[in-house]
Amino acid sequence: MGTIHFHDLGLVDYAEAWEYQKRLFQAIQDRKQANRELPEERRTPTEDHLLFCEHPHVYTLGRNGRPSHLLMDRRQLQEAGVAFFPIDRGGDITYHGPGQIVGYPIFDLDHHFHDMRRFIATLEEAVIGTLEAYKIKAGRIEGLTGVWLDPEDPAKARKICAIGVKASRWVTMHGFAFNVNTDLSFFDHIVPCGIADKGVTCMAKELGGLVGIEGVKERLKLELADLFEAELAG
Repeated sequence: MGTIHFHDLGLVDYAEAWEYQKRLFQAIQDRKQANRELPEERRTPTEDHLLFCEHPHVYTLGRNGRPSHLLMDRRQLQEAGVAFFPIDRGGDITYHGPGQIVGYPIFDLDHHFHDMRRFIATLEEAVIGTLEAYKIKAGRIEGLTGVWLDPEDPAKARKICAIGVKASRWVTMHGFAFNVNTDLSFFDHIVPCGIADKGVTCMAKELGGLVGIEGVKERLKLELADLFEAELAG
C-alpha cells in the first residue's frame, strides 16, 4: 500500500496554491527523470500529494474554455472582488470560493494506473461516497465530468462537484471543486463548465443548513485513500 502526503492549506489565494502545486508537480517530474538515469537500486521513489484548500472568490478558465463563458468584464470583477485566472487544466470555466473544498491530487499514476478516465472517475467516486454518508444520492451524467444530483432527470440535474485536471508523463495536477457551503450566486456570472442548461448546487442547499466542512473533509480524505489503496500521511 502506498502513501499519500496530505496538506490542508486552509483559505489560500488561488495563485499561491497554483504555485505550490507546480512546485510539487515539477519535483515529481524531476525525480522521475533522475530515476531514469540511475540503476534501479539507486532510484528514489516519487511521492503522491493531496492538497485541500478553500480559495477567496475566483473564476478559473481551462485551456479549452471559452472566455465568453465569463459574463462579467474586468471592472465588474474588480467591483465584486473576484479574481480571474486562465489556467492549463482541462475543462471550461468554474468558480472557487469559501465554503468549497478544492482538492488538488498531485499523483504519480505510475503508483496506481495509467488511465486518466479512471483517475477522474475515481475522484468522482470519492465525492459520491462522501455525499452518501450525508444521505445525499449523487451520480454521473454520461459524457460530462463531475458529480451530479438527479443525473437521470435533465430538468432537475445539478452539479455539486466540478473536475478539471492536467497530466504530463502520468503526473497529475489541478483537481476538483466540491460545493459544501458555497455561495451559489457567484455561478450566476459564468456558464459553469460551459454547460448552460443545468444548475449548480451545494450540500448546504440540499440539506437545508450549513454543514461542518471539517467533517466533510475527513470523510472525503478517507474515501480517496481507500479508492487509491493508500495510507494518508501528514
